[in-house]
Amino acid sequence: MTQFGIASSPPRMKEGIAVALLEEPQLVYLPLWREAFCWMESVRLKASPVYYGWGVPHGKGAPVVVVPGLLACDVYLLEMRLWLGRIGYNAERSRIGINAECPDILAGRLLKTVDRACDKHGGKVHLIGHSLGGLIARGVAALLPDKVASVITLASPIQGVRVNPFVSQALSHVRAHIAKRRECPQIDCFSSDCHCAFPTALQSKFPLRIRQTAVYCKNDGVVDWETCLSGNPKSDYEVEGTHIGLVWNAAAYRIIANRLAGC
Repeated sequence: MTQFGIASSPPRMKEGIAVALLEEPQLVYLPLWREAFCWMESVRLKASPVYYGWGVPHGKGAPVVVVPGLLACDVYLLEMRLWLGRIGYNAERSRIGINAECPDILAGRLLKTVDRACDKHGGKVHLIGHSLGGLIARGVAALLPDKVASVITLASPIQGVRVNPFVSQALSHVRAHIAKRRECPQIDCFSSDCHCAFPTALQSKFPLRIRQTAVYCKNDGVVDWETCLSGNPKSDYEVEGTHIGLVWNAAAYRIIANRLAGC
């Protein structure tokens, strides 16, 4: 069964080349137990000056939409949205619901959110996506290049997915649920055979005029960190932490603040 992922080694990407491929996944036995320590990143964040907006550049009200990862919703990204508000941005929920749906449907919801944010605040929107949410953000940016200023991915497998077996099982359940709901056992969601607008955009060239940033950690217990690189050393940033904990990681927050400000 074809799922969301890649076969063998992922191609090394350069800026502007295909965002990701939808092929057969490669399983990697990553140290998932490390994710149990993600709460420590939240604790350290509260003790960091960055959390209070000290020592980082502030924005001037530009809209920022934050996109959740697989099986998650906007709730767990509340801390990040509140922080973005403290440093001068208009942070918006993605409004995609639970990230356990056909990617084309999720992308369609995010497209509406980006349109609303542009109309409400004026100017281009910045997108921040965690894990699978980063892929959705990049796909939407490719569809709306004139409305997106930048895309920041947090532990997002943008070169294709080499994942922990537990994640592969979760993807299988999501795909089965979609197939059952649509009464179509041969549904092409999460596959290279899907010709919907979103996967087509994923496999197209990423717009060079959109600034991209990829934040990753080598202790990631969910996805292989090497698939989280953009291919441009100037756009890739390593931090110490966990896959889940990146959304509360003080070092990641500092990078986000600098990149949103164009630093």
